[in-house]
Amino acid sequence: MFTLTEVASLNDIQPTYRILKPWWDVFMDYLGFVMLMLAIFAGTMQITKDQVACLPILEEANKTSNTNAYMSSSPVEATTSPFGTVPVATRDLPDSMVHKISLHAEPQPKGRKTNLDYQQYIFVNQICYHVALPWYSKYFPYLVLIHTIVLMVSSNFWFKYPKTSSKIEHFVSILGRCFESPWTTKALSETAYEDSEGNKQRFIADQSGPKHLSSDSQDERADSTQPILGNNSVKFSAEKIIPEGPSMTILDKKDGEQAKALFEKVRTFRAHVEDSDFIYKLYVAQTIIKALKLIVILGYTSTFAADISFSHICEPKIEHLTGYDRFFCTHNMAFMLKKLLFTFMAIIGLYCLVCLYALFWLFRGPLKEYSFEKVREESSFSDIPDVKNDFAFLLHMVDQYDQLHSKRFGIFLSEVSENKLREISLNHEWTLEKLRQHVTSNAQDKQELHLFMLSGLPNAVFDLAELEVLKLELIPEVRISAKVSQMTNLQELHLYNCPAKVEQRAFIFLRDHLRCLHVKFTDVSEIPPWVYLLRSLRELYLIGSLNSEHNKMIGLESLKDLRHLKVLYLKSNLSKTPTNLTDLSPHLIKLVVHNDGTKLLVLNSLKKMTSLRELELHHCDLERIPDAIFNLTNLQDLDMKSNNFRTIEEVIRFQHLKRLTCLKLWHNKIVSIPSNINLMKNLESLYLSYNKLETLPAALFHMPKLRYLDLGNNSIALIPDDVEFLHNLQHFDITGNKVEVLPEQLFRCTKLKVLCMGNNSITILSESIGQLTELVQLDVKGNCLAQLPNNLSQCRQLHKSLFIVEDHLFDTLPLEVKESMTVVPTFTV
Repeated sequence: MFTLTEVASLNDIQPTYRILKPWWDVFMDYLGFVMLMLAIFAGTMQITKDQVACLPILEEANKTSNTNAYMSSSPVEATTSPFGTVPVATRDLPDSMVHKISLHAEPQPKGRKTNLDYQQYIFVNQICYHVALPWYSKYFPYLVLIHTIVLMVSSNFWFKYPKTSSKIEHFVSILGRCFESPWTTKALSETAYEDSEGNKQRFIADQSGPKHLSSDSQDERADSTQPILGNNSVKFSAEKIIPEGPSMTILDKKDGEQAKALFEKVRTFRAHVEDSDFIYKLYVAQTIIKALKLIVILGYTSTFAADISFSHICEPKIEHLTGYDRFFCTHNMAFMLKKLLFTFMAIIGLYCLVCLYALFWLFRGPLKEYSFEKVREESSFSDIPDVKNDFAFLLHMVDQYDQLHSKRFGIFLSEVSENKLREISLNHEWTLEKLRQHVTSNAQDKQELHLFMLSGLPNAVFDLAELEVLKLELIPEVRISAKVSQMTNLQELHLYNCPAKVEQRAFIFLRDHLRCLHVKFTDVSEIPPWVYLLRSLRELYLIGSLNSEHNKMIGLESLKDLRHLKVLYLKSNLSKTPTNLTDLSPHLIKLVVHNDGTKLLVLNSLKKMTSLRELELHHCDLERIPDAIFNLTNLQDLDMKSNNFRTIEEVIRFQHLKRLTCLKLWHNKIVSIPSNINLMKNLESLYLSYNKLETLPAALFHMPKLRYLDLGNNSIALIPDDVEFLHNLQHFDITGNKVEVLPEQLFRCTKLKVLCMGNNSITILSESIGQLTELVQLDVKGNCLAQLPNNLSQCRQLHKSLFIVEDHLFDTLPLEVKESMTVVPTFTV
């Protein structure tokens, strides 16, 4: 037999799993425990008291003859016994005589004589116990024990099966940590505090009249986070400001890190479990199997219940040993076993009803879907997602234990909750003192703060009143609160892959104070909709993908509200310039389109932008100068870098652009310069570097106002003598060409300040270079020079730091020349 301890260990499930055992499973466990006790009790009694008592059945004929002989005997006869002849009283003798005889004789046994001794009776009882007694009477306690063990194993099989046990163990572990996490307590306490504050506000609203109802409706409209890009109405996502109550708990760094780890574990577990419904199917299968087994047990037990009887006829076929072949036997445990059997059947019936209820619950509702709707209504976390499959089933099972577990667990499915945790941790880490250490002065001598890859925007940022430039990069959740109004010096904001949401009062401040905004995005929907209503904005930089199907979604229809916008920078992949750019034509003075190599086909919208002064078309795959450009009469600076120009015959039409002073055609494939380029009388700067020029027309050097000429990285071999006519030339660059000799006429351009002729094939540098008395920068490195002219000493503005030459050549100069170049020149401010 099993001991009680050994049997009980079969149902020893870890206490942590109790949250996944609904009331019917717990009730079944108790019923199983009762059946276990019943089996042990019946087995113990059977071992100690179970036996049968048998007597032979005499033939009826012998019985009749013996009776007749007894009735015909004499009144006083002597019977033979082992003790001798004893007189037997008859009814003919008086009572006194019978009494007298009995006093002197041994008492005689009554009943039928069977001629069996004690050992034979023991033998017969043992034989008949196995022959005449039904098997169910003998093995009933063991069957009850086996059934109980099987039912217990069936009830807990899903906790032990390899494909489910790991998931269940992980789920219970995470659920326990979520339940006990300090962050859970804080989140729920904040919800309760918000509810109380909300009730107060509603009470005040009810008391103050209907005018507050309109403000509430406006706040509701302000809570929308959907970007609007094609209309003039804008909705703001106003994050609720939760005042810190006196009873608020404050998470320390360790608790915050543990809560962050829990969010990640819940996210990973959900992704792992939600893709299948194996746990649900296994639980349903084991419940169905258990119900079928109960029906079978109840069926065959009721059949064999009638076989348990107190009396039995035994025919063991041992007449050659005892002289009898039939015996009448009694089973002393029959009554108790029958009572225990009916008790067992009642328990099995109740077990079966509970099991059928479990099946009804399993198939009644969609257990593979779980909605946190009630949790969302009772808390401030309205974004808790619904879950499916095994994840949903486990939560339904937990609800049968206590719905508070699901409510606490749902907090760790909410992105709002996670963002609040990040905000608390972030504010704890990024204090005002730490932020001040990261404030620097940029190239424009402005106070700048650059925050990179944080979980959010620290609240202490809004206390930096002296800040002028704020750069936010790769911050997933940026919320600009009303405290931004404290940053009175803030004029420039950078949002690099940072979806930003602002409160209503924060937007009003930004609308009136922000001057420059940089937005970098991967999808057009990431552009904050409030950008298009910043009426004080001067410069707007949009960097991201804006393909043709999204052109109308850019929201440029709303750019007309940017009445003070002067600079618009679009770095994207446009196939045509947005038609609504004309809304900006009255006030836009600079337009930059950086197209990343995508061919820009349509530029007609540029015609009406007559106020434009600067135009940059980079990487637009243009093969010719667009006609629309020649209508920009106020254009002063045209930059067409990195296109696909081979010829620039249209350059003659630039003579109509009277104000054009700077033309940049660098990084193209231009092979020649038209001879009528000198018609551009007002041109002051010309960039033709990184092309395929081999010759230069003389007309190029008959542009009286030209001050900056960049011809670097071409294939030019000869500089025409006409270069002397560039009287105002200050910057001349022929780096990376094939020039062998510099014309003497070049040194007559006495206003030259920068002369770059490195990486050519120049062998001699003329002494005439001393005429360039205003020379500040000289590059001769990478040529075939043997020595440097001593007249370099006359270039008094030339300093060694801007004299780019090989060291061995510099050492050939006289000592006094080298010393004069090492003296730092003084400049008058």
